[in-house]
Amino acid sequence: MAKKEKIKRPAAQAPKGFRDVDPAEIRGVEAMLGEIRKVYERYGFEPIETPFVEYTEALGKFLPDEDRPNQGIFSFQDDDERWLSLRYDLTAPLARYVAENFQDLPKPYRSYRSGYVFRNEKPGPGRFRQFMQMDADTVGASSVAADAEMCMMAADTMEALGFERGQYVIRVNNRKVLDGVMEAIGVSDDAQKLAVLRSIDKLDKFGVEGVRLLLGPGRKDESGDFTKGAGLSNEQVEFVCQYIEFAQEGLESTTNFLDRIEDQNIEWDTSAIVEAYSELEQMAQLVKAGGFGTDRIHIDPTVVRGLEYYTGPVYEAEVTIPVEDEKGRPVRFGSVGGGGRYDGLVSRFISQPVPATGFSVGVSRLYTALKLLGKTKTDQQAGPVVIAVMDRDRMADYQQMAADLRAENIRAEVFLGNPKNVGKQFQYADQRNSPCVIIEGSDERERGVLQVKDLAAGAAAAAAIDSHEQWKEERPGQFEIPRDDLVKEVKALLAKQERGDG
Repeated sequence: MAKKEKIKRPAAQAPKGFRDVDPAEIRGVEAMLGEIRKVYERYGFEPIETPFVEYTEALGKFLPDEDRPNQGIFSFQDDDERWLSLRYDLTAPLARYVAENFQDLPKPYRSYRSGYVFRNEKPGPGRFRQFMQMDADTVGASSVAADAEMCMMAADTMEALGFERGQYVIRVNNRKVLDGVMEAIGVSDDAQKLAVLRSIDKLDKFGVEGVRLLLGPGRKDESGDFTKGAGLSNEQVEFVCQYIEFAQEGLESTTNFLDRIEDQNIEWDTSAIVEAYSELEQMAQLVKAGGFGTDRIHIDPTVVRGLEYYTGPVYEAEVTIPVEDEKGRPVRFGSVGGGGRYDGLVSRFISQPVPATGFSVGVSRLYTALKLLGKTKTDQQAGPVVIAVMDRDRMADYQQMAADLRAENIRAEVFLGNPKNVGKQFQYADQRNSPCVIIEGSDERERGVLQVKDLAAGAAAAAAIDSHEQWKEERPGQFEIPRDDLVKEVKALLAKQERGDG
């Protein structure tokens, strides 16, 4: 006899950097998005949806430009050999949408959208290749009043989600300041500028010494993986690190640092920095007039934002309250959202300047922070009422019961597994977190009644029963109702369980 060939089965595992999401988190995230949506719409923003996939060229020069542009993004070619990519964020697709529909949109154009974005980067704890964002943007407004409004909306969003004042802060800076710093050290190459910005953006994660390595030759992490640095000289690295150390003390300290550099006769044009400080002062006045104190929104010269397309004010929403994970270990959450002004992104597509600014919530990260703080609406939702199957030939009757309950907006299902073992049906209902099981055998059918098994009450009563015989005699949590009263009695039971009555 020939030896039976062993079947090679695929591994049952999600791809690295991707994850499955359970019902509790889905409902919790939906509730969170609903609260964010209310704030965005209160500020006058309207929803829009863009595709998951864009032409790679439309996603912007801040992405890799290679023969196969798959570093940092997921890319593939279509039948016409044009490169397509999964969207990296929600901002670049919006810029394409606005340019494509420019003549038909009201200006300024105010919109919000949510959805998954994809990054082909090394995954790590809490860092995934697919995650959700929720953005709001104003396109066509050049005034920093639009940036100030984004910061105020970000603060209102945090409070709508349950954060109290002192538990979060919206930090604001201006990229023109950092552009001036790079000009002072002679960095003009776009790729190197971006590498410097992304190095500084890691300050809250790696500290000044970690940034120092990233500004220079590079940094090796705990796993041994090496991240190539920005390649600055020692003198350039020291200049940037001095700026960072002064910036950590606040705007006034940063101004003193820049004055000191000017005193050293370093030749550089400070007009951009003067303009940046003027914009920051205007924003500070506007948010103050809106009733937002520095405990909610404040200027912080260390804020960078890692994307290249930002051209002016940038801002981050940061969780400041200490957080512990499920094992009681301290977690520093830091930024859970951010954004800024990107005046050049839409103009890539059309021959006129189009100013824009926006704010993005990192949905997955913010949800995790809310969960660890106990601020999520993640209470386990009651499962459906389960109709037990006592006789296969009477499936139509059982389905009619389920239909009667559903008609009154009560979740209900008929057990569709093997009905031979009634105990298995009860076990299934327990696993589904069902509030009750409806039972109709031949005896109940003849008498026009139903048995209702209250699973919550039954579990509590069963804990006090000593023997199987006592359990069979008392049938804890089980009671009889007229068949015609099914809907009324189930409604009453659900209301009782919701109140927590014994």
